[in-house]
Amino acid sequence: MTAPRAQLTLAEVERIAREAHAGQRDKAGRPYAEHLAAVAGGVRARGGSDDQIAAAWLHDAVEDDALSARWLAGAALPQQVKDMVLAVTKRDGEDLPTYARRILATPGALLIKESDLAHNADPDRLAVLDPATRTRLAEKYAQVRSLLGLTAPKSPTEQRD
Repeated sequence: MTAPRAQLTLAEVERIAREAHAGQRDKAGRPYAEHLAAVAGGVRARGGSDDQIAAAWLHDAVEDDALSARWLAGAALPQQVKDMVLAVTKRDGEDLPTYARRILATPGALLIKESDLAHNADPDRLAVLDPATRTRLAEKYAQVRSLLGLTAPKSPTEQRD
């Protein structure tokens, strides 16, 4: 009988995610790992568990083909982490209501998506995009927030008050 594999640590998950997305850039031209770090940090700041933080590091890996679903299935991670990653992975041709229902039905996934949306909708990130892209993405993020029952993020001015 073989001993079970040790679970990946958060540091190992971060390293794997950074390596998997190496060379990728976000829509603003920034290294994609910055987005992953922001989402993981947002989950931590919102009181997320280590499993949720691990899933945040990996939240775009399958969707962006940085890591395969097969890799995820075989990874030394708790099933809950795998379930959260797959829940927030948007599938080709999937409508937003179906996507939102899967997130809401998966324990822990909502916090990851909330942090992802908060970073994606950050006014400083959106400001560098062309107006048409900025408007399209802002509308999409607002629709997803609504479907998930999340309140609108506070503006930087409201956050300081």
